[in-house]
Amino acid sequence: MAEKMKIYGFGFDPQESQHHFLVIIPRSSDGKVIIYERFNWQEDREIQTIDYTADRPKVELPKYKWKLIEDALKDEFNSRLKKEKLPAGKWKTGQVPVQRLLGKEMVLLAWAIEDCDPSVIPTAIKNWLGLSPEERWWLFTMTNAATGGLKDKRGWRKAVRYALTENPVEETHKQIDFFDLLITRKIDD
Repeated sequence: MAEKMKIYGFGFDPQESQHHFLVIIPRSSDGKVIIYERFNWQEDREIQTIDYTADRPKVELPKYKWKLIEDALKDEFNSRLKKEKLPAGKWKTGQVPVQRLLGKEMVLLAWAIEDCDPSVIPTAIKNWLGLSPEERWWLFTMTNAATGGLKDKRGWRKAVRYALTENPVEETHKQIDFFDLLITRKIDD
């Protein structure tokens, strides 16, 4: 009889791939949430030990900022896990593993808000949700290649923040309104 697969956190199956992201959520409200990219899963351990030589810290967020994005992440990921007939995940204090592709998307959103004013986080979420998973993966890959370390807050990392925290929808509406005005004017002439 085939062994039943064990899914951890948000869609992480170590039998499929050891590559995953590990979100560490502190108990204290003034603590920092740290997200690591990892390539090894310690099967025999309930609590994973961070290997500071191999596990890569990607982003660190104040817990209050994490709380502003965690529901959007949970809803998006669980919607997709449901389509794959996988169990839903939930955020909890301690360690939460995230499947590698979902983890890339999560880190992208976290990078966008790490240094922004909290008032623009709803805009970042809206713009992040407006991207397809493939677009999020591509943006993560490009940003990670250039500025993927914990303290790398320049270049692509800054560009991601501006791209997601500023609302391009309003600019698009202004362009459409301008073009509508031109079309209407030509029809009326």
